[in-house]
Formats: sequence, structure tokens, C-alpha cells
Amino acid sequence: MQKLFFLNFFLYYFFSGLVFSQPSTYRSNPNIVIIMVDDMGYSDLGCYGGEIETPNLDKLAESGLRFTQFYNAAKCHTTRAELLTGNYAFSIGDTDMEYGATFGEVLQAIGYKTYISGKWHQNPLPKTRGFDHYYGLADGCSNYFNPRTEPRMNEGLPGRKYQDRLRRWVIEDRTIMGYTSQDKHFYHTDIVTDYAIDYLNDRQGKPFLLYLPFTAPHYPLHAWSEDITKYRGKYKIGWDVVRNQRFKRMKEMGIIGPDHKLSDRSSKKWMSLSEKQKEAEDLKMSVYAAMVDRIDQNLGRLFTKIKQMGVWENTLIIFLSDNGACSELINTTPNLDPGPVESYSTLSRGWANASNTPYKRFKFSSYEGGIRTPLVVYWKGVVEPGITHQVGHVIDLLPTIQDITGAIYPDEIKGNRTKAPVGILLLPIFKGKIRKGHDEIFWHFPGKFKGIRQGDFKAIQNKSFRGLNQSSWELYDLKNDPTEMENLSTKMPIKTSELTKIWKKWWHTSKKK
Repeated sequence: MQKLFFLNFFLYYFFSGLVFSQPSTYRSNPNIVIIMVDDMGYSDLGCYGGEIETPNLDKLAESGLRFTQFYNAAKCHTTRAELLTGNYAFSIGDTDMEYGATFGEVLQAIGYKTYISGKWHQNPLPKTRGFDHYYGLADGCSNYFNPRTEPRMNEGLPGRKYQDRLRRWVIEDRTIMGYTSQDKHFYHTDIVTDYAIDYLNDRQGKPFLLYLPFTAPHYPLHAWSEDITKYRGKYKIGWDVVRNQRFKRMKEMGIIGPDHKLSDRSSKKWMSLSEKQKEAEDLKMSVYAAMVDRIDQNLGRLFTKIKQMGVWENTLIIFLSDNGACSELINTTPNLDPGPVESYSTLSRGWANASNTPYKRFKFSSYEGGIRTPLVVYWKGVVEPGITHQVGHVIDLLPTIQDITGAIYPDEIKGNRTKAPVGILLLPIFKGKIRKGHDEIFWHFPGKFKGIRQGDFKAIQNKSFRGLNQSSWELYDLKNDPTEMENLSTKMPIKTSELTKIWKKWWHTSKKK
């Protein structure tokens, strides 16, 4: 009798394992499109409360799912390493990704055609890490009209010097330092979309993975004049008014809750500017808006292509940003207006603050303004339309893709033992269900910031930020104070100490050995 019991017990779990090891959806091998933008703030899209025209993404969001608490790594290349491998960046070698497999490698192994067009920002080139085709910028940023053109040395800015720098551009497996296109209509956002669309003609009836990481709206501020004209004059109302307008719309849409507070302004009051300064700032934000607008125009072209291919209904589309809006102040061409090829400047701090409405601070910090991203997910008939307030992170996307496709994460890549993905599976959330989230989520960038979120509590340390030297840890209750207005570290020292100890243990055990 006892033997029969154990036989039944074994058979039950054996066959249960067979069931649960299968892909979690009724559709096998969906096409997958992952779209990432660069340095775009939380509230810039129309579907997240912004006034910039993004009709294609808005329509996608209306038919899909929007996350309100989804996280990135606050920095370009770290977010990319985490997105690509499903691991925290510094545990797998960051830009080298020595100890992590990319989603290209994972899906290529089960017969997917894999493509990337756009910004890579990792050391090994895409075709050596699981992608069939690649075109784009392998560096951090470049001139949008002519990648060869870079900032000239500028002695006029105290403590800052800029020198010519040739950016790394790659076509398939050929590296070009200082790339100039012969196309008179070359514009980075347009051209990477052209290549992405062209790659889809190569799929040969196989399921495909398309990774489309735009550089826009990362500086320099470059856009087509016709796109800039659409927005000229609209931003003379100033960043204070824009922040309040976005904040109001976000509440009405349900992106933020009724108890959310607008974080303190991180710049000068708009009314303190001269009329000449207001004119200049209106132009800056108009160029930035034009860059976001142009992304949406190109996504409209891509979506049309996928529909014409007849595969729209079995294509999973994921859209996100690599970090919050950027407050870096660089202007190597102070005598030129932003927009054309000859100029090189960044968005002002006040507008970056507005882009991150209602959150605090910017890219390169572990405040919510640096690490929270809009995330739009669409897959007809599978993703339940709506808004979710459940918490997710970029490390969750690769394990979720594995869950959907049944792909296996390899134990070894290029002779190195890989670290298994540490993210949670998001498919239940996609389907409208409540699921247990992360025990903790971690952030780290050496010498700059640290962070840990456990439940609704978040402890952070930002060692250097615009002249601030914050050596002590801060604590926030994101349920009752999502915009981090009250530091609770002195009121709750035990909780602060508990989280910092967990963070230190994580860092000691997870970093690359």
C-alpha cells in the first residue's frame, strides 16, 4: 500500500511538471517586438498624461496594458544589460554581459529570427550575442543627422571641456568609427526604423524577435524642422504649468492615485526667467517634443508593416524607457539654436523635471524620477487591456519571454557559466491576475547610487547628485508617499537598517566574482 502511495505521488508530480514546463499561453511562438526609448520621462507620452502627440502609442496602450510601477536601472547601459539578460547588470559583467545570455541567444536557439536596429551600448557586438542582423549605434549617443559630427571643445563653460569624439557605429558585424551616411534625408530615428522594417522581410516564415532601441529623445536636441514647428509656442506657458497640467491628467486617467502629491520643483520658477530665456526654453522643449513625436510616427510605420504581414494578432509588443528624463546640462554650441545638425545641446533641468511628473529627480539617481518607466504591453487576446499598479522590473521581461515561448536559458555562454535570470514572470499580470511580486528589487551604480525596494518601503542612497553629498540612507513609504516627499529614516531607523543590510548582502553575493 505504501509503495502504491509513493508511485501515485511520483506520477502526479512528474506529469504536473510536464504540464507546467510548457509555454504558459495557448499560442506558441508569438512574434516579439521590444521597443526602448532613451532618456524619456515618465509622463511624456499622451497615454501617461503628456501633451506630446503620440497617437500610435496611445492607441496601443488603450488596447493593451499600462504599468504604473515598472522599473529600470536609471542608466543607459545598465538597463540594457538587465533587459537583455534578465539579471542585475553588475552580476553578469554589465556591458560585457560575460555571465548572462541575451534574449537573442535564448530565442535564436528555438528557431526565432532575431533582429536589432538602434542603440546597443554594450561591448560585444549583437551578432556575436544572438542576433541575426544589426544596424545602428553601438555607443551611447551621437548626432542624429550625421553621426560623425560630435561636440567641439568649448572653453566657455567653467570646468568643462569637450573634444571631438568618434562614435561607434555598426552595420551587421562591421564597425565604423565616425559614420556618415550618403542619404541626404538621414535622421537616426527614421533610419533605424527603416532597417527594422526591412529586416522583417527576411523572416522566412519563422517567428521573429525585433529589438528596436531608439536613441531618441537622448541629447543632442535634434529634430526635423516640420516636427519642431508643430510645438513652437506651446511651451511658453512654462514648466510649472506643464507639470500641473500633466499631474491633473494623470490623476484623471488613473496613472497616479488621488492621494499622489506633486514633488517639489527641481529648477527655477518659470516666472523668474526673462522673455528671451522663455523663448529659448520654448524652443528646447519643442525640439524634445518633436523627437518623441517622431518616435511615434515611426512606430506607426512599423505597426502598419506588422499588420500587412498578417501577424499582428500574434505579436507581443513591449514599450519602455531606459531611465528617467536627463538633467545633464551640456551646450557646446551656445550661439546656435537647438534642432539642426550643427547644434549640440541638452534639455533644461526644468523641462526634465516636467518630463518626470510627478516624481522626484532624474536619470542617474535612485529616486522614482530616475528609475520608474512607462511600460506598455500589447498582445491581442492575451494581454488584458487596462492599467495595473503591480510592481515589475526590466529583469522580469526575459524570464517572461521564456515562460511564453518555452525557451531555455543556457547554462553556458562563450565558455562562461551563466547566472540564471532572477526576474518574476509577468504573464499572469498581462492576463489581469494578481501575482506575488519581488521580495526585493535592487539598484546600484558604483560611486553614484544604491537602492532597494521591499514591499512598499524603499531605501536609497545617492552619493553625489548636482553638488549634493548624501552619504546616509533615506527611507520612503511608497504606498503613502509615492513621490518621496518625506524621508522616514530617522523615524524608522530599524527598518532603514534592515533594508541597508539586505542591500549589502545582495551586493556582496550577486556582483560578478
